[in-house]
Amino acid sequence: PNDPSMAAGMCYPKPGDLIEVDRIFYKHWALYLGNGYVINVTPVDEGAPTLSVSTLSMFTGQAKVKKQLLKEVVGNDSWKVNNKYDRSRTPLPVEVIIQRAKLYIDMEVTYDVLGNNCEHFVTMLRYGEGVSDQVSNTGSA
Repeated sequence: PNDPSMAAGMCYPKPGDLIEVDRIFYKHWALYLGNGYVINVTPVDEGAPTLSVSTLSMFTGQAKVKKQLLKEVVGNDSWKVNNKYDRSRTPLPVEVIIQRAKLYIDMEVTYDVLGNNCEHFVTMLRYGEGVSDQVSNTGSA
C-alpha cells in the first residue's frame, strides 16, 4: 500500500515546519526536524495510549517531549504543514528552531490543555513564544 504519511501531506515538510495532525476531536501538533523526524509532546504515562483523545484532552500535568518518526506520530490520520502564524509572527532561523528543539528531546514539561498544550510547545520553538488559537476558539476561560 502507498505510504499515508506522504500521500496525506500533499507537500513535503521542511525542517522547522509546524505539522498539524487531524485527530478525531482535536488537532495534534508536531515540529518537523528533518529526515522524517518530528518533535512533539506526549503524556508521560507510558501505559497511556499516546494517541487517545481522552488521555490528551483531559491530561494536565507532566508530559514528555519525544523525537519520533512523522509517520509514527501521524498513523493513519491526515496531516499538513501549517505555519499559520507566519502571517503575524516572524519564525526564528531554521538552525535556531532545530537547536532549540533538540534541547527539549526526552525532557519532561508541564502540560495543560489550555495554557500549555502541544501547539504552544511547537510554536514556542518556531517563533520564540507559545501561541494557540485552539484555546481562543473555545471562548472565555
